[in-house]
Amino acid sequence: MVRELIKSLRPRQWTKNAFVFAGLFFSQNLFHLSYLYKSLAAFFLFSFLSGATYIINDIKDINEDRIHPKKRFRPIASGRLKVSIALPFALLLILLSLILGYCLNRDFFLVLLLYLILTLAYSFFLKEIVILDLLTIAFGFVLRALGGTVVIGVSLSVWLFICTILLALFLGITKRKTEIALLGDSAPNHRSVLFHYSHNFLDQMTSVVTAATVVSYSIYTVAPETVAKFGTNKLFLTIPFVLYGIFRYLYLIYHAEFLENPEWALIKDIPLTIAVLLWAISVGLILYLRWS
Repeated sequence: MVRELIKSLRPRQWTKNAFVFAGLFFSQNLFHLSYLYKSLAAFFLFSFLSGATYIINDIKDINEDRIHPKKRFRPIASGRLKVSIALPFALLLILLSLILGYCLNRDFFLVLLLYLILTLAYSFFLKEIVILDLLTIAFGFVLRALGGTVVIGVSLSVWLFICTILLALFLGITKRKTEIALLGDSAPNHRSVLFHYSHNFLDQMTSVVTAATVVSYSIYTVAPETVAKFGTNKLFLTIPFVLYGIFRYLYLIYHAEFLENPEWALIKDIPLTIAVLLWAISVGLILYLRWS
């Protein structure tokens, strides 16, 4: 039972909560131990809270998940985990996450609460509204980034907001593409909003968001305020890693092995993982060594 409860929290998707560390990293406080501990606490609180909302979402969508080729094996949909156990566990986890979030930082608590409201609204009705469903997902990522800044007392920069929401839209749109590719004509039976998305429409959205993401990041690296803040004009050297990472991810989602869970690509695909690590290392060296 404990194993099924842990599975229902979807720990593999906790990688999304790494956006919490963006504020710590780009504020050049990565080696500030008290800030690092607060960021780690924020990461786990977001993970526990998001895990609890996954359980509530799985309870709500239990009938739809049972006709999905992969989701029918989830603990709740398969019947291995009873709703009478899963629901109280999720509610307790939500309560504990909010209480600990309040103890950590009152502003962070408000971000957690807003994230909870947004996520529940998505689960119950926003995910059935075309385009708004993708924007809701994107704002969830923005709230993760915002939570990571308020917990250490720094402000969310305009560039972090822009790059986060565009990258999140990119991930959300490509996830819709994989869902349609996997489910085919039966896609609307699993998620009604998929009836409104066609391959051509999603391709257009992907092109727009991909270009906007790359251009926004590129402008950010050479913007006068960025150079003034970090004391270096060398961030543009990290652009090739961003280009490769995005193109590699696009390449992977068209391959069957990642259709069911495209977010696994970051963990399972070695070239993509290396690209992300090289980007992080290069940015870290430039920002923290102040290579001008």
